Amino acid sequence: MTAPANETLTLLLIEDDAGDAFLVEELLSEAENPPKIIWVRSMAESRERLTEDVQCVLVDLSLPDATGLEALEQVLSMAPHAAVLVLTGLNDTHVGVEAVSAGAQDFLVKQDVEARLLARAIRYSIERKRADLAQRRLVEAELLTKENSRLERGLLPVPLLETGVLEHQARYLPGRRRALLAGDFWDTVQSPDGAVHVVVGDVCGHGPDEAALGVALRIAWRTLVLAGHTGNDLLGTLESVLRLERKSVEIFTTLCIVTIDPALDRARMHVVGHPPPLLIRDGVIGVVPGTPSGPPLGIFQDVRWSAIDVPLGDDWSLLLYTDGLIEATVGGGPDLLGTEGLLRLVQEQGGIELDRLIERVIELNRDALSDDLATVLISRSSRSGER
Repeated sequence: MTAPANETLTLLLIEDDAGDAFLVEELLSEAENPPKIIWVRSMAESRERLTEDVQCVLVDLSLPDATGLEALEQVLSMAPHAAVLVLTGLNDTHVGVEAVSAGAQDFLVKQDVEARLLARAIRYSIERKRADLAQRRLVEAELLTKENSRLERGLLPVPLLETGVLEHQARYLPGRRRALLAGDFWDTVQSPDGAVHVVVGDVCGHGPDEAALGVALRIAWRTLVLAGHTGNDLLGTLESVLRLERKSVEIFTTLCIVTIDPALDRARMHVVGHPPPLLIRDGVIGVVPGTPSGPPLGIFQDVRWSAIDVPLGDDWSLLLYTDGLIEATVGGGPDLLGTEGLLRLVQEQGGIELDRLIERVIELNRDALSDDLATVLISRSSRSGER
């Protein structure tokens, strides 16, 4: 049997000798499910008859327009999808080894072939070819996955922070499985005047398009900061970038931008339709008041966002985060953690230890977070300033 009962095998026979071609047809006619045989006499003719329907090719190595391994190599090039068997009158073990090394699934000598042997060789060769193709696709998929991972890692931010006074932590958890990038984004940049700029943002949606848009907005933000732009000037340009790069008009972005002055004792922030940052100042834990500053990017035209000036002092911690942190469920039920729940967790811990806080949120959710998460924790203490 050369093919399953519900499948008729299509076989291309490249053989210039009519007697040998007749013999092959007779031998395969004895199979339980005989194949459809397309007989051609030359390599040139085979090019016209070789289609995707052909699952197996039997090729002689003595043809009018190709001989030896040259004939095999031409067939392998023309039919990368098909199993290829050499069927030759040349009884030479060395040539057989070379043929299989070159890519043939089997090497058969005409004088030794009988019906059962030929049918079995064709069946096994087709299965080996299928296994080879599946393995090749698997390797290609693994290489593509590794390449995509390297590309995504290259697009993740590296904070530009020179001061040794501040402690900086960031965590990034895409909600998509097997992804390194999401629509959420963060970045930290210290400008030449010593001011520290931080952004955390969230592009609505969870797919690769949103991840690409998040990267575009983050890089645009960093470029604008390095060029000296802040506040509404910066936000207006980000709004333009969003409208130009988004795939549909429904896409919007929330974000929080913070500029900590060079003295590191006060900050100006714009909370653009985004969850309010948490601030620990002189041991008091709370939400930054006066938020939000205005609506998200991409909804209304010609928006002005109000600045929020926040005194920090000498000892403080500021947590910026996306809504993946507060939209976790409590106990796996319908209730969400929310900002008040996040404050309670921080109060229970007596401060913000970022990894422990995220672990506790996941524990309350009783599962991995389904939404993307980006967090930045930046802190200063009077003790660190004395070092």
